[in-house]
Amino acid sequence: MDITNLGGVNDPFAALDLEDEKKEKKKKKKKEAEGEGADSLTKKEADAVHIRVQQRNGRKCITTVQGLDQNLDFKKILKAVKKAECCNGTVVEDETMGNVLQFQGDQREAIKTFLENMEIVDKSSIKVHGAG
Repeated sequence: MDITNLGGVNDPFAALDLEDEKKEKKKKKKKEAEGEGADSLTKKEADAVHIRVQQRNGRKCITTVQGLDQNLDFKKILKAVKKAECCNGTVVEDETMGNVLQFQGDQREAIKTFLENMEIVDKSSIKVHGAG
């Protein structure tokens, strides 16, 4: 008996590979469309500073501040808030969001008043998220 007379090679997964290629093309088109939509954000939404609280584990939470001007000295802001509010914090560099400030605990109101008092951000462009 010879293998050559059995016919050509039959790939049982060929149909699945074609479906995967179609799905990837759809995802690429969707990402391109979303990228165009992100450029159409209004200037007010793009310039907004977002202050959020994120639950960690148990009663622990962190406060994040994103959307600050990238020309600011984040380390000086961080040092001043840490000293004023007796909390710890860090600057996290994110690819999409830029530099993000993180503080221990729920510091939303304290950070909002700090940014307003030091005239870093206008009161109208600060968005505080989360229930409180």
